[in-house]
Formats: sequence, structure tokens, C-alpha cells
Amino acid sequence: MRAAPTILHLDMDAFYASVEQASKPSLRGKAVIVGGLGPRGVVATASYEARRFGVHSAMPMGQARRLCPNGAYLIPRFSLYRQVSDVVMAMLRELSPLVEPLSLDEAFVDLEAGGVAFDSQTARETGERLRADIRAATGLSGSVGLAGSKMLAKVASEEAKPAGLLLIEPGTERELLAPMSVRTLPGVGPATGEHLRRAGITTVGELAEAGEDELVRMVGRSAGAGLYRMALGLDDRPVVAERDAKSVSVEDTFDVDLHDRVRIRGEVQRLADRCVQRLRGSGHSGRTIVLKVRRYDFSTLTRSETLRGPTDDPGVVREAAARLLEGVDTTGGVRLLGVSVTGLADYTQEDLFAQSLAAEPDEDGGAAEPAPDGGTGAAGATGAQEAVEPPGEPEPAPERRWPAGSDVRHAVYGPGWVQGSGVGRVTVRFEQPGSEPGRVRTFRVDDPDLEPSDPLPLVGDAQEQADPPGIPDSA
Repeated sequence: MRAAPTILHLDMDAFYASVEQASKPSLRGKAVIVGGLGPRGVVATASYEARRFGVHSAMPMGQARRLCPNGAYLIPRFSLYRQVSDVVMAMLRELSPLVEPLSLDEAFVDLEAGGVAFDSQTARETGERLRADIRAATGLSGSVGLAGSKMLAKVASEEAKPAGLLLIEPGTERELLAPMSVRTLPGVGPATGEHLRRAGITTVGELAEAGEDELVRMVGRSAGAGLYRMALGLDDRPVVAERDAKSVSVEDTFDVDLHDRVRIRGEVQRLADRCVQRLRGSGHSGRTIVLKVRRYDFSTLTRSETLRGPTDDPGVVREAAARLLEGVDTTGGVRLLGVSVTGLADYTQEDLFAQSLAAEPDEDGGAAEPAPDGGTGAAGATGAQEAVEPPGEPEPAPERRWPAGSDVRHAVYGPGWVQGSGVGRVTVRFEQPGSEPGRVRTFRVDDPDLEPSDPLPLVGDAQEQADPPGIPDSA
């Protein structure tokens, strides 16, 4: 515990939903729910307007729609969230070399290590300046907690929500914590909270009064000792600048259970490729490939294979995932698939590339040459000839999908976002960050003038990307 409140915890307010409201003027002040839109989707973030209806993160999307039928339900746009997060995290690193990110929208900062705060006054000034700078750079609000420990700083930022700042003076911790619910403390979930409630303990003050011995008897030695220390406001964990990633993973939940084995294999291959993209993006390689399968009855199986050394080769990961799938019975149906890579390292074991380059013999008994995408091409031994597909009936182009909330651009009307689609039509609202609420228009899903687009920046040059000039208001 520090004698000055120089540990800062920043938590952006309803981050995903706030980004959507900032980029879509017609949604400001409205209930916005971000998450999976299928029947098995869950809520990732809900705006404060939606929370008034009882919607919260991790809630099944079907339940959220029943509670808030008139809300705007949007897919997540992680590329934009990461861009905004990078801006915020860069601002934190200007304050101190010790920044500990917890997620895209949350981090601890050691202000003392950065030389920007040494007492309550300078800490408060730094926190207020940070909030103003974040608002100016992103248009979003963040809540700040300041205290002498990480636990208390996080409690303070939660109490400051939304868009506030709370500083806990050293020496006042127990008085502040005493009336709070035990669920306020990190790690006290519904099960532990209910167990304590049955024992007559509902507040942090009652937890402290119970004493360490009683808590150890109730919940075990490790958990009991930890609960008692937190109830007293004690926490000596340092802010750690770099937290080593333990794994990289991707997974998908399907709206309808998958039964077709070929489709399941294809999904596993697709997930393996996405996992490798994320792995390479983080600058890592990994030794252990893990396959996760949740079956129709909600039973979850995991299978893993450890390689000779770390790799970031998509062919190696695909092959390993395919081998793992062969050992899983999927006849009853599959509702979720996931692929992850663990045992991360910042280098690659070169000889593992031999696994992905080993190809099936071709018709002449030789080896097919690896294609640029990691598959096997059809070139001969010299690689000088290209395979020519025999002529046939062209396959019809797949119908384009327009998920709600995704960015689009029209050749005539400019940038906008999808409000909804169905029955061969897509409805688009044409507006952008900083503009007035825009107009709505409906097009065929295959309209050649309508294309997917990258998100526009929330602040700055968004206006320079406005609708093409000269379009009449009645257009």
C-alpha cells in the first residue's frame, strides 16, 4: 500500500456501445446493444440507456431483445475498437512507463513511476487532465479511479462511473469499503457471494468483522486469506508494464448445430487460419495447438497436440487441428468450435515448416509444389506451368451479407452503416461521426453501387470523407 493515491485505473464507459454511438449520430442517447446477433449470441456491451432496461454484458441476446425490444442491435467492429484503444493506451504511456492493460478499454497506470504525481493533488490533476485529453482525442468518456493500490483504484473507477473520477485517500479505505457489497471485491462472483450471504455476510465491513480464521473455514485457506486482506483494503501488487500472453484463440458459436462432417472440418480450418493471423499479429509463435468442441448437449471437449517447437505457419496449425478433430465424435451436432495456440514464444522453430511443405504425391509420383497461400499448387517439378481449370458452368456469386452495424459506402450517397437487411433488401443510414443524424435508404442486396467499407475515424478527418458534393437534398 502506498502513502499517496498514485495508482490510476482507467475504464472507458460502455466502450463498444459508446464507440458505436459516437460513430452513428442517430444512435446518440439511444439504447445500443453490441454482440452476436444470432439466436445464440450474447451481449458484449450495452449502452447506459440499454442498461436501464436490465440489459448487461454476457446476457443472451434473446433475453436482451425481450427486455429492450426497441434497442439498436449491432455486430462488434473490433478493428475500430482497437484503433480507438491504441489512441487511449498511447496517451497512458505518455504518463508513465508502467502501464498494465487489462483489455482494450481498461488499464492500470503507475503515475509515480512516470514522475507526474506524488500526492493527492497532483494525482487528481493528472486524472482530470487525462479524462479531458481522451474526450478531445476520441470523443469518448472514461472513468478514473485513484488510490494507493490496484484493487482500490479499480473499485474507485467503478464507483465513479459513468464519466467521473474518484480518489481514495490513503487511510480512508476501510471506511469507504465497509458499506459496499461483497460483490464489489475482485474475484467475488455470484457463487461466492451467495455462499457468504447464507452465512449472513453481505457487506465488506461484515467480511472484515468475520475475521480471517472464519473466512478460511468458510471458503478455504487461500480464498479466505485473500478475502480478508481485500476487506481491509490491503493490496501490494505492483503495476506490471508487460503482461505476457499465455495463448491466442478464436472460436465461433453457430446459430444452428453443425452435423455435416465436411462443414465442421471446413470451419476448423477457417478458425485455424484466423488464429494464426492473430498469432502473427501479436508477434508470437506457439507449440501447442488446442481444439475446443462444444456439442449439442453443451458438453465441451478439448484436445491438444504439442509440436516439436513453436510455429506460426498456417499449414502446420491447420493440419494439427484437423488431426485433433478426427478424435472427436460430432455425430450429435456441434454448437461451438474453437482453435487456440498456447506455449507462446517470440521466435519460430524453422524445421517445423517441413510439415506444411510436405505434399501429397502428384500423378507423376513427384511432390506438388506449395502454393503461395500455404496449400498445394498444381505446378510441375519446374513450377513453370500453371494448372488450367476445364471450362464449365460458372458458379453463381454468393449473396452478399450485410450485418447490422457494418460500415458501407455508396457510389452516390457516400458513407453509411447498415440498419438491417432481409428479403433481398438492405437498409442503410447515411451519416458519419460529427454529422447530423442521416437519412435512411433501401437497396437491393446486390446493388453494385453499395460496397463494404472501413470505419471512419471518430474525431479528426471524418468530415473530409463526407458525401460527395453536389448531391441535392432530395436525392
